[in-house]
Formats: sequence, structure tokens, C-alpha cells
Amino acid sequence: MTKDEALQELADAEVVPCVSAGIADIKEVLEACLAANIPAVLDRQESCGPGQGHPCAPRIDLCVRPDDLPKVMAMMHARWQNLLEQEGTLTPDTGGPAECDDPPCPACGAPGPLASGACKECGLQLE
Repeated sequence: MTKDEALQELADAEVVPCVSAGIADIKEVLEACLAANIPAVLDRQESCGPGQGHPCAPRIDLCVRPDDLPKVMAMMHARWQNLLEQEGTLTPDTGGPAECDDPPCPACGAPGPLASGACKECGLQLE
């Protein structure tokens, strides 16, 4: 799927923010969504400009239809697993930590239990 095809498909659809990140990281996630035929668009968040304390780097939301949230979650989890396998980390074969009840978030790596089915750090809906 191309960016133009995604824009056309989402033109009249309700979209919700799914993942927030810096521009380089979120573009990579957008490309992965499009490659998996998940229509997605980017939306810039409000910046914490000089008048609001510390200036910060711009954050971008990846927005998808609510029904596509589980697809994005599955795609990101598969990518995360693939990276673990490529690097040979966090597997019993290499002596890494064993499977646990609360694996880290596949989007941001935050440890710990979910809060209402979402990552406490980045808000990725995982359940």
C-alpha cells in the first residue's frame, strides 16, 4: 500500500492515535504498516514550545482506524520478535531472561504490567 492509497482509504474514516514517536522512528513504523497493508497516516502532536517550559523534540502520532489497532499491535510485536531473533537476545539459548508475564512494550520497550490494556509509557494498546 502506498501513502496516497492510505490517504484515500482513510479520507472519510475515523482514525485514532496508536503510537507516538520522533519523526525518524514513526516514519519507519508507518512504512511497516503500509507494507502490511494497514492504512495509516501521521499527525503531529502539539509541541511543548518555549512558552511552555522546556522546548522538546516534535512528536508524531501514527493514526489508524480503531479496527486496525490489533493489526498494528500484531505487526509491531512480530517486528520486535524478529529483531530479538536476529540479534539473538532475550532467548533461553543465550542465557537471557526467560519469558515473563509482563514482557516489555514492543513499541517503546517499557517494562511492567499494562494499564487498562495499554503501555504506561507510550500508550500502545496491547489488549
